[in-house]
Amino acid sequence: MKLILLGAAGSGKGTMAKKISEDFKVPQISTGDMFREIAKQGGDLGEKVAKLMSSGSLVPNEITFEVLKERLKKDDCKNGFILDGFPRSLIQAQMLRELTDIDAVISIELPFSELEKRLVNRRICASCGDIDNVSYDGYTGACRKCGKKLFQRDDDKPEAIKTRLEVYKKDVTPLINFYGDKVMTVSSSGSPDETYAPVKTFLTKLEAKA
Repeated sequence: MKLILLGAAGSGKGTMAKKISEDFKVPQISTGDMFREIAKQGGDLGEKVAKLMSSGSLVPNEITFEVLKERLKKDDCKNGFILDGFPRSLIQAQMLRELTDIDAVISIELPFSELEKRLVNRRICASCGDIDNVSYDGYTGACRKCGKKLFQRDDDKPEAIKTRLEVYKKDVTPLINFYGDKVMTVSSSGSPDETYAPVKTFLTKLEAKA
């Protein structure tokens, strides 16, 4: 099963990807995670990627596509994958079409005003990658899983959030049109489980047809 998840930053896309990966046994491939790892490694490419991400700008298509192609060659992608963060533009979708077919696209929707609230309050664990939010009950500044200190990513700060959401808004409509009847739209205004329930039903039916 080859899937794409569409959704602005803060929509719950990463959480959705993890649930799908666990239930349907396909890997979550997050270009954002891959780029953050490249940025940590340093060097010319790492420094360039880090600068782009901290400003909320997108990494150039050519770099993104080459990194993704190498990832899809790995053995764990033989039975499918979940693309989280790619494609982000019509050009990237056209590039992806030359590489592989996609079975379905899940588009997660939430008003931008709510997305901004989620993002500015979002905190990440540098140790295990767990996500928390300062507005959630029981928030202490420490990871609920491993106890390490949480931090705010540079691209979750107000100046970068606005850029990220504006870029997403401009690019997502052509993607929805490009994938047409392969797209399932779901609102993430409820809890993660409420958001995921109809998606799981949809994918179970899709898998049965394969």
